Amino acid sequence: MTKKLPEFKNPELLKQALTHRSFLNENPGEEDNESLEFLGDAVLGFLVGELLYRRYKEEYDLKPKELTRLRSLLVDEKQLAKFAAQLEIGELMRLGKGAEKDGGRQNPALLSDTFEAIIGAFFLDSNLTKVRPFVKKLFQPVADEIIFPDNDLVDTKAKFQEWALEEIKKIPRYESNKCSGSDDKPIFLSEVFVDNIKYGQGEGCSKKKAEKLAAENALAKLKQEGLI
Repeated sequence: MTKKLPEFKNPELLKQALTHRSFLNENPGEEDNESLEFLGDAVLGFLVGELLYRRYKEEYDLKPKELTRLRSLLVDEKQLAKFAAQLEIGELMRLGKGAEKDGGRQNPALLSDTFEAIIGAFFLDSNLTKVRPFVKKLFQPVADEIIFPDNDLVDTKAKFQEWALEEIKKIPRYESNKCSGSDDKPIFLSEVFVDNIKYGQGEGCSKKKAEKLAAENALAKLKQEGLI
Protein backbone atom coordinates (compact mmCIF):
# COMPACT_ATOMS: atom_id res chain seq x y z
CA MET A 1 0.00 0.00 0.00
CA THR A 2 1.37 3.43 -0.94
CA LYS A 3 2.48 5.56 1.98
CA LYS A 4 0.94 8.58 0.26
CA LEU A 5 -2.53 7.62 1.43
CA PRO A 6 -3.68 8.30 5.01
CA GLU A 7 -3.54 5.49 7.54
CA PHE A 8 -6.86 3.76 8.18
CA LYS A 9 -7.93 2.28 11.49
CA ASN A 10 -10.31 0.08 9.50
CA PRO A 11 -8.49 -1.15 6.37
CA GLU A 12 -11.71 -2.68 5.07
CA LEU A 13 -13.02 0.83 4.39
CA LEU A 14 -10.00 1.63 2.24
CA LYS A 15 -10.38 -1.73 0.49
CA GLN A 16 -13.98 -0.88 -0.36
CA ALA A 17 -12.99 2.61 -1.54
CA LEU A 18 -10.58 1.03 -4.02
CA THR A 19 -13.14 -1.46 -5.36
CA HIS A 20 -14.73 -0.61 -8.71
CA ARG A 21 -18.07 -2.22 -9.53
CA SER A 22 -16.43 -4.19 -12.37
CA PHE A 23 -14.48 -6.13 -9.74
CA LEU A 24 -17.73 -7.55 -8.34
CA ASN A 25 -18.49 -9.41 -11.56
CA GLU A 26 -15.63 -11.78 -10.80
CA ASN A 27 -15.71 -11.47 -7.01
CA PRO A 28 -19.31 -11.72 -5.75
CA GLY A 29 -19.87 -10.78 -2.15
CA GLU A 30 -17.58 -7.75 -2.29
CA GLU A 31 -18.92 -4.19 -1.98
CA ASP A 32 -18.10 -1.50 -4.52
CA ASN A 33 -17.11 2.09 -3.81
CA GLU A 34 -20.08 3.98 -5.25
CA SER A 35 -21.66 4.86 -1.91
CA LEU A 36 -18.30 6.04 -0.57
CA GLU A 37 -17.83 8.08 -3.74
CA PHE A 38 -21.16 9.82 -3.05
CA LEU A 39 -20.08 10.64 0.50
CA GLY A 40 -16.59 11.73 -0.56
CA ASP A 41 -18.03 14.14 -3.12
CA ALA A 42 -20.04 15.84 -0.35
CA VAL A 43 -17.08 15.94 2.07
CA LEU A 44 -14.81 17.40 -0.61
CA GLY A 45 -17.41 19.99 -1.56
CA PHE A 46 -17.54 21.23 2.02
CA LEU A 47 -13.81 21.14 2.78
CA VAL A 48 -12.73 22.74 -0.49
CA GLY A 49 -15.38 25.43 -0.08
CA GLU A 50 -14.19 26.08 3.47
CA LEU A 51 -10.55 26.24 2.35
CA LEU A 52 -11.31 28.70 -0.43
CA TYR A 53 -13.45 30.88 1.81
CA ARG A 54 -10.87 31.12 4.57
CA ARG A 55 -7.88 31.62 2.28
CA TYR A 56 -9.24 33.69 -0.59
CA LYS A 57 -12.36 35.41 0.74
CA GLU A 58 -10.98 36.35 4.15
CA GLU A 59 -7.42 37.09 3.02
CA TYR A 60 -7.81 38.32 -0.57
CA ASP A 61 -11.50 39.29 -0.72
CA LEU A 62 -12.32 37.14 -3.74
CA LYS A 63 -15.96 37.44 -4.77
CA PRO A 64 -18.42 34.51 -4.64
CA LYS A 65 -18.36 34.20 -8.42
CA GLU A 66 -14.56 33.85 -8.40
CA LEU A 67 -14.67 31.37 -5.51
CA THR A 68 -17.27 29.27 -7.33
CA ARG A 69 -15.14 29.19 -10.48
CA LEU A 70 -12.06 28.21 -8.48
CA ARG A 71 -13.93 25.44 -6.68
CA SER A 72 -15.19 24.10 -10.02
CA LEU A 73 -11.63 23.93 -11.34
CA LEU A 74 -10.41 22.13 -8.24
CA VAL A 75 -13.08 19.43 -8.00
CA ASP A 76 -13.59 18.64 -11.67
CA GLU A 77 -12.81 15.16 -12.97
CA LYS A 78 -9.51 16.14 -14.59
CA GLN A 79 -8.06 17.69 -11.44
CA LEU A 80 -9.26 14.94 -9.11
CA ALA A 81 -7.68 12.40 -11.45
CA LYS A 82 -4.39 14.29 -11.12
CA PHE A 83 -4.64 14.05 -7.33
CA ALA A 84 -5.32 10.32 -7.69
CA ALA A 85 -2.24 9.90 -9.88
CA GLN A 86 -0.20 11.93 -7.38
CA LEU A 87 -1.28 9.51 -4.65
CA GLU A 88 -0.59 6.48 -6.88
CA ILE A 89 -4.19 5.32 -6.55
CA GLY A 90 -4.35 3.85 -10.05
CA GLU A 91 -2.11 0.91 -9.23
CA LEU A 92 -4.17 0.14 -6.11
CA MET A 93 -7.64 0.10 -7.68
CA ARG A 94 -9.46 -3.22 -7.64
CA LEU A 95 -10.77 -3.61 -11.17
CA GLY A 96 -12.43 -6.33 -13.16
CA LYS A 97 -10.43 -7.87 -16.00
CA GLY A 98 -12.42 -5.97 -18.60
CA ALA A 99 -11.89 -2.59 -16.97
CA GLU A 100 -8.22 -3.42 -16.49
CA LYS A 101 -7.85 -4.35 -20.16
CA ASP A 102 -9.57 -1.11 -21.19
CA GLY A 103 -6.97 0.98 -19.36
CA GLY A 104 -9.02 1.60 -16.23
CA ARG A 105 -5.96 2.40 -14.14
CA GLN A 106 -5.32 5.47 -16.30
CA ASN A 107 -8.97 6.38 -16.85
CA PRO A 108 -9.62 9.91 -15.46
CA ALA A 109 -13.24 9.08 -14.58
CA LEU A 110 -12.29 5.97 -12.58
CA LEU A 111 -9.37 7.74 -10.90
CA SER A 112 -11.56 10.71 -9.97
CA ASP A 113 -14.34 8.48 -8.60
CA THR A 114 -11.89 6.40 -6.58
CA PHE A 115 -10.27 9.50 -5.13
CA GLU A 116 -13.69 10.72 -3.94
CA ALA A 117 -14.42 7.26 -2.49
CA ILE A 118 -11.16 7.35 -0.52
CA ILE A 119 -12.08 10.75 0.91
CA GLY A 120 -15.47 9.37 1.95
CA ALA A 121 -13.86 6.31 3.51
CA PHE A 122 -11.28 8.41 5.34
CA PHE A 123 -14.08 10.57 6.76
CA LEU A 124 -15.94 7.50 8.06
CA ASP A 125 -12.71 6.07 9.45
CA SER A 126 -11.83 9.27 11.31
CA ASN A 127 -13.53 12.70 11.19
CA LEU A 128 -13.41 16.07 9.44
CA THR A 129 -10.54 17.20 11.67
CA LYS A 130 -8.34 14.45 10.23
CA VAL A 131 -9.54 14.80 6.63
CA ARG A 132 -9.18 18.60 6.54
CA PRO A 133 -5.33 18.79 6.57
CA PHE A 134 -5.09 15.92 4.06
CA VAL A 135 -7.35 17.81 1.64
CA LYS A 136 -5.64 21.14 2.31
CA LYS A 137 -2.18 19.73 1.57
CA LEU A 138 -3.36 18.56 -1.85
CA PHE A 139 -5.68 21.37 -2.88
CA GLN A 140 -4.10 24.57 -1.56
CA PRO A 141 -0.94 24.49 -3.75
CA VAL A 142 -3.09 23.96 -6.85
CA ALA A 143 -5.46 26.77 -5.84
CA ASP A 144 -2.50 29.06 -5.17
CA GLU A 145 -1.04 28.25 -8.58
CA ILE A 146 -4.33 29.18 -10.26
CA ILE A 147 -4.71 32.46 -8.35
CA PHE A 148 -1.04 33.44 -8.16
CA PRO A 149 0.85 31.70 -10.99
CA ASP A 150 4.24 33.11 -10.00
CA ASN A 151 3.83 31.80 -6.42
CA ASP A 152 5.91 34.75 -5.18
CA LEU A 153 3.11 36.41 -3.27
CA VAL A 154 1.86 33.17 -1.81
CA ASP A 155 5.21 31.96 -0.49
CA THR A 156 5.92 35.07 1.58
CA LYS A 157 2.48 35.36 3.09
CA ALA A 158 2.21 31.62 3.60
CA LYS A 159 5.51 31.55 5.50
CA PHE A 160 4.39 34.30 7.85
CA GLN A 161 0.97 32.72 8.32
CA GLU A 162 2.62 29.38 9.08
CA TRP A 163 4.71 31.04 11.79
CA ALA A 164 1.70 32.89 13.23
CA LEU A 165 -0.45 29.76 13.39
CA GLU A 166 2.32 27.71 14.96
CA GLU A 167 3.46 30.28 17.53
CA ILE A 168 0.36 32.37 18.27
CA LYS A 169 -2.47 30.15 16.98
CA LYS A 170 -3.90 33.11 15.05
CA ILE A 171 -4.24 33.97 11.35
CA PRO A 172 -2.54 37.23 10.26
CA ARG A 173 -4.84 40.12 9.38
CA TYR A 174 -3.88 42.68 6.73
CA GLU A 175 -5.11 46.27 6.66
CA SER A 176 -4.41 47.84 3.27
CA ASN A 177 -5.34 51.34 2.15
CA LYS A 178 -4.31 53.80 -0.53
CA CYS A 179 -1.71 56.15 0.96
CA SER A 180 -0.41 58.16 -2.00
CA GLY A 181 -0.09 58.28 -5.77
CA SER A 182 -2.64 59.15 -8.44
CA ASP A 183 -5.90 57.42 -9.31
CA ASP A 184 -4.27 55.53 -12.18
CA LYS A 185 -1.05 54.81 -10.26
CA PRO A 186 -2.00 54.47 -6.58
CA ILE A 187 0.35 53.45 -3.81
CA PHE A 188 -1.02 51.27 -1.04
CA LEU A 189 0.19 50.86 2.52
CA SER A 190 -0.43 47.49 4.12
CA GLU A 191 0.02 46.66 7.79
CA VAL A 192 -0.07 43.09 9.06
CA PHE A 193 -1.40 42.23 12.53
CA VAL A 194 -1.52 39.03 14.54
CA ASP A 195 -3.80 39.07 17.56
CA ASN A 196 -4.06 42.88 17.18
CA ILE A 197 -0.27 43.33 17.37
CA LYS A 198 1.40 44.93 14.35
CA TYR A 199 4.25 42.83 12.94
CA GLY A 200 5.14 44.61 9.72
CA GLN A 201 4.17 46.97 6.95
CA GLY A 202 4.88 47.56 3.28
CA GLU A 203 4.02 49.82 0.36
CA GLY A 204 3.21 48.70 -3.16
CA CYS A 205 1.37 49.61 -6.35
CA SER A 206 -1.41 47.17 -5.44
CA LYS A 207 -2.90 45.83 -2.23
CA LYS A 208 -1.50 42.39 -2.98
CA LYS A 209 2.05 43.67 -3.47
CA ALA A 210 1.78 45.84 -0.35
CA GLU A 211 0.65 42.82 1.66
CA LYS A 212 3.54 40.76 0.27
CA LEU A 213 6.00 43.43 1.36
CA ALA A 214 4.32 43.68 4.77
CA ALA A 215 4.77 39.95 5.24
CA GLU A 216 8.41 40.20 4.12
CA ASN A 217 8.93 43.03 6.60
CA ALA A 218 7.37 40.97 9.38
CA LEU A 219 9.53 37.96 8.57
CA ALA A 220 12.66 40.11 8.47
CA LYS A 221 11.87 41.50 11.93
CA LEU A 222 11.25 38.02 13.33
CA LYS A 223 14.56 36.84 11.90
CA GLN A 224 16.37 39.86 13.35
CA GLU A 225 14.89 39.10 16.77
CA GLY A 226 15.91 35.46 16.50
CA LEU A 227 12.33 34.20 16.48
CA ILE A 228 12.71 32.27 13.22
